[in-house]
Amino acid sequence: MSLLTPEKSHVDPSAQVSAGVIPDQSRAERRTSFDVADFPIPNGREEEWRFTPVDRLGPLFRDEATGEHLDWREELPAGATLSTISVQEWRDLGLAIPADRAAAVAAAHSGGVAVLDIAPEAELTEPVRIDLTGMERKTVHGHLLVRVGKHAHATVVLSHHGIADYSEVLTVDVQDGANLTLVTTAEWDDAAIHLGQYDAVVRRDATYRHIAVTLGGAIVRINTNVTYDGPGGDATLLGVYFADAGQHLEHRSFVDHNAPRCKSLVTYKGALQGDSAHTVWVGDVLIRTAAEGIETYELNRNLVLTDGARADSVPNLEIETGEIEGAGHASSTGRFDDEQLFYLQARGIPEDAARRLVVRGFFADIVAKIGIPEVVDPLMEAIDRELAAGSEAGVSEASA
Repeated sequence: MSLLTPEKSHVDPSAQVSAGVIPDQSRAERRTSFDVADFPIPNGREEEWRFTPVDRLGPLFRDEATGEHLDWREELPAGATLSTISVQEWRDLGLAIPADRAAAVAAAHSGGVAVLDIAPEAELTEPVRIDLTGMERKTVHGHLLVRVGKHAHATVVLSHHGIADYSEVLTVDVQDGANLTLVTTAEWDDAAIHLGQYDAVVRRDATYRHIAVTLGGAIVRINTNVTYDGPGGDATLLGVYFADAGQHLEHRSFVDHNAPRCKSLVTYKGALQGDSAHTVWVGDVLIRTAAEGIETYELNRNLVLTDGARADSVPNLEIETGEIEGAGHASSTGRFDDEQLFYLQARGIPEDAARRLVVRGFFADIVAKIGIPEVVDPLMEAIDRELAAGSEAGVSEASA
């Protein structure tokens, strides 16, 4: 059992209600386990699955190995190395435990763990790049461990493309005084499905930034979790997502403040357009009794561009001690601002260009924090393509 994420028992809320049992009172009570059998196949009534179209995820819940892999390409600057360890060796590290059935299946049946190591004291001037591509519709389980040595500085870009039914476990260990920026992108083909559990352990005086960019895929559901191992840790979780017609994009974050004098900032922004476009953001922050002197804030904002789109946003903050510097959360979902559009058009800017400017402005503060031109420029181009596709679809519907 991990010392950082203690295993807790959890029962399906629907079963608890029918049995007259009080549901979980804390986010910390949800089950974590390496045993797939400890997680029944979800039916959609569970708290952690209630927004997700679980009826379309059957292949990723099967307790079996597939032997399939994504095409893997990497760019490793000096100071970064790749190796592999067994699943049991990964478990013995005590860094993370699967928190749902899909993650447990992926961990059990990945066939091994790819390990990216950043040497202690290394200062990488170029980002590490790992590009994963699905070449055909297959069920694939992936498993990656990123270890950043003491006082190292690095940026890692993990990209997903193509088509697959992909379940992924990603574990990050940011050791004392290290600084890691992790950028993960999901730019899948329209039919792809991607479930991921991303866990980070932030150690004494370490700094961790995770930027999640989600633009493609039929269903993408990413759980991003942070725990601390020592005082002074600083975690920033940023997200950008854009859902088109028929897409389900879901992001869940859990920051477990289990050490004193640490910080966390969670900021996710999403845009939606098209019939049945659906986004979900659930942000959980737990401030434990031992986490005195911490500071935390989480924010989610959603921009609904067309009728027929739906955004669910659920911030949760649980506090066990009042000896903190500050804690808060905020959430908002709103329509496209027609006044802004009118203002720009009144100054001679065509409607399509005006819409792009408004959406670019909505995402600008998060995108600017990525700080990697090779990532930022393609991202903004991809957002422009999403807007253009929506405009073309609207024209086609109007013509029909």
